[in-house]
Amino acid sequence: MGQEHILTLACPDRVGLVATVARLMERHGCFIASSRTFGDPETGQFFARVVFQSEADDDVPTGLLADLEDAAGELDGTWGVHKVGQPVKTLLLVSKSDHCANTLLYAARRGELPIELVGIVSNHRTLEAGFAHWGLPFFHVPVTAATKQDAEARLFDLVEETGAELVVLARYMQVLSNHACTRLAGRCINIHHSFLPSFKGAQPYHQAHARGVKVIGASAHYVTPDLDEGPIITQVTEGIDHTFSPADMIELGRHLEGTALLRAVKAHAEHRIFINAGKTVVFAR
Repeated sequence: MGQEHILTLACPDRVGLVATVARLMERHGCFIASSRTFGDPETGQFFARVVFQSEADDDVPTGLLADLEDAAGELDGTWGVHKVGQPVKTLLLVSKSDHCANTLLYAARRGELPIELVGIVSNHRTLEAGFAHWGLPFFHVPVTAATKQDAEARLFDLVEETGAELVVLARYMQVLSNHACTRLAGRCINIHHSFLPSFKGAQPYHQAHARGVKVIGASAHYVTPDLDEGPIITQVTEGIDHTFSPADMIELGRHLEGTALLRAVKAHAEHRIFINAGKTVVFAR
């Protein structure tokens, strides 16, 4: 068998969808290595992720692509085919905290994440020297209320110049405009502590400590114009007790944020996520 590919399909649910996909694969001599499907009775949508191989060679049969296009049209669906392991070009946005970015950079270097880092954008120069050893372009794009529109225009220039397919806000402490969120819909991931929306504003860990919380965590989600309320991809939590100070909570929170963001980016890069009416379907590998 040759190169594995991933078929993703989303469409209104109906009888026979799994059989339709299987027949297409059989018709073009493709072997299905694994398959995940979900039909949501609430939204009436069907989602599938199928890993397959062609008996002929490493390429996807041209006839299969044409048939998938026809089938998706008949099903009123969207589809895509991707090579397994093909790195997703990714642009990181940071401010003054490096823990989330370093988690992703290290995971990519050791081959855990199928992403290709194409650059780091920051509204400060604080982390420039610390990130130099990664050998990536570092773009300083300062942001003020007066320059926000120009800064976002520069960001989109960088997305185009680097060929970035995914933008990750790795503790980027700037709120993107509604226009930017819409333009990056489905390809921009953010991370925040899971106290939101209960503990908004400054010093959320201090607020949580004052309330005596017993569980803290982090959530990674797609960015939307609704601040910190986009479709959630991953969440991680850990129990704490009365002995935890705000500093202890902040330290643990950093680890949880890195883990949640890593899992979210990995799921996106492996084409395991479908947006489903304001939430997500995330398939296991």
